[in-house]
Amino acid sequence: MKIALISDVHSNIIALDAVLTDIDSIGAGLILNAGDIVGYNPYPNETIERFKSRNIQSILGNHDRAVIRFNPVGMNKMAAEAVLWTSKNIAAEGVDYLKDLKSRSFMTIGTHLCGIYHGSPRDDDEYLYEVDAGRELLEMCECSILIVGHTHMPFIKRFDNGMIINSGSVGQPRDGDPRANYVLFDSDTGDLQIRRVSYDVDIVEKKVQSVGLPSFLGERLRHGF
Repeated sequence: MKIALISDVHSNIIALDAVLTDIDSIGAGLILNAGDIVGYNPYPNETIERFKSRNIQSILGNHDRAVIRFNPVGMNKMAAEAVLWTSKNIAAEGVDYLKDLKSRSFMTIGTHLCGIYHGSPRDDDEYLYEVDAGRELLEMCECSILIVGHTHMPFIKRFDNGMIINSGSVGQPRDGDPRANYVLFDSDTGDLQIRRVSYDVDIVEKKVQSVGLPSFLGERLRHGF
């Protein structure tokens, strides 16, 4: 079975739709999201509606949680502004959708027990970079596949007791490549592939500016940081 692992869409429906087109061309039967459906970008309602219509299975990210609580404490100025803007512009049914999400999830895929976290088993808000991803995290979550997000930087790291996958970011990549990224997993063969998908950044940047979000949030999409 082909499974698409996505994360950190951050209200970027333009990038999400481009990724979904790529996913459909491959024939992935399941889409899993490692948190942060909303935040930063100007399409929270459209993005949530797409998650619903495509039955994308998701957990809660820190931006999702902040939007629900109308509380961006601990975030940098631009992230906080985006959270408050989203809280004011998200539909009530969108808030209800986010409130129903869990902070972490477990499922069996083929012979693998998968744990899905936004941050890590140590802390839901931990920024888990590849250099810090160790086999002890697989032991901690008692799973053979650990799927995370939050850093917006994809990686695949294998150990003798399983693997850790960061699915990167659909809506705001930060690894120097502005293309939306996600991970394709074939549960039958064990093959994993980081895929990159181009989308029309101009549309998103102009919308960021027109709705009054910090202009840098649109500009950074051009550079992938």
